[in-house]
Amino acid sequence: MSGRVGDLSPKQKEALAKFRENVQDVLPSLPNPDDYYLLRWLRARSFDVQKSEAMLRKHVEFRKQKDIEHIMSWQPPEVVQLYLSGGLCGYDKEGSPIWYDIIGPLDARGLLLSASKQDLLKTKMRDCELLVQECNRQSEKMGKKVDSITMIYDCEGLGLKHLWKPAVETYGEFLCLVEDNYPETLKHLFIIKAPKLFPVAFNLVKHFLSEDTRKKIMVLGANWKEVLLKYISPDQLPVEYGGTMTDPDGNPKCKSKINYGGDIPKKYYMRDQVKQQYEHSVQISRGSSHQVEYEILFPGCVLRWQFMSEGSDIGFGIFLKTKVGERQKAGEMTEVLPNQRYNAHLVPEDGTLTCNNPGIYVLRFDNTYSFIHAKKVNFTVEVLLPDKASEEKIKQLGEVTPK
Repeated sequence: MSGRVGDLSPKQKEALAKFRENVQDVLPSLPNPDDYYLLRWLRARSFDVQKSEAMLRKHVEFRKQKDIEHIMSWQPPEVVQLYLSGGLCGYDKEGSPIWYDIIGPLDARGLLLSASKQDLLKTKMRDCELLVQECNRQSEKMGKKVDSITMIYDCEGLGLKHLWKPAVETYGEFLCLVEDNYPETLKHLFIIKAPKLFPVAFNLVKHFLSEDTRKKIMVLGANWKEVLLKYISPDQLPVEYGGTMTDPDGNPKCKSKINYGGDIPKKYYMRDQVKQQYEHSVQISRGSSHQVEYEILFPGCVLRWQFMSEGSDIGFGIFLKTKVGERQKAGEMTEVLPNQRYNAHLVPEDGTLTCNNPGIYVLRFDNTYSFIHAKKVNFTVEVLLPDKASEEKIKQLGEVTPK
């Protein structure tokens, strides 16, 4: 049995019923949690109800932390809009949206020097939500469930510049986000025009992909246009890729839908353009961390931070103390913003956090993973009083109540 609606074994039906019962408290906070939706999480964990539940609950927290409900109203920085290649263009023969990733012209180093990693990841998450919405529109239009996408990776021009470690690590982080939060949404992934370097590049990222995802990857040869046309009608495929679709002005690449990237002008580089003044500077020893504490007296206050490191990356996370008056280790506190490593030596990082609870908030700069190098970190942190938007956000979170 495939584990899909209409093709379930008795054990799979039992697992679905148990899964729905176990997660009923979070279902109201999820978009359209029908059987199709729940079965995606079950298939991703081989119908292990306990593991599927843990995965879904982590996703619910992810949606809250990243404010996914409002991500479509967020606009990426100009440089990202202009130079992050890829786009949604056409539908396959079953009605699934088609997403293109154009690798060759992508200036990965330029992007990471011009925008923060978090903005790049947020843009890709926004793309994921765009595809989810497009699947929903297709479902309504076609009168049948459409909940998966087809992807085309154009690897012409893939080169050593794309193997730059920070770029690969950032892409790997994105792949993990997709695997963890949008399971079982990929139908086919076609690799076209793959150069000799492709196996090296794929080896760097394949461990971020589940075994099921890897099975859906098809590396096509010289007859790639012919193969694509087996899955996609000519009028849904750009002329550039073997179909008949063009832009209204006749452009065969359909550039109004697909961004082809390009080299980023140095004027966008934040390291060259932005000279920030920081209030504090600290040297963090190898294998150590540095904590700064801020007392939040009432809900709705906002923490705002900016920081940069010198020479290498730095870990950063925010925690809420469980005991007042003594230093606590990260594992002893409540995690508010998950600790992760930031390339703040390349691009300064900044962010905000709405504090839902009063207490002592700890901003922790983490160098415990570095056994050789000490790190210098410059930072500024502010506590902002609530404005109307923040108060509205707190209210919205409060309205998501279990049923």
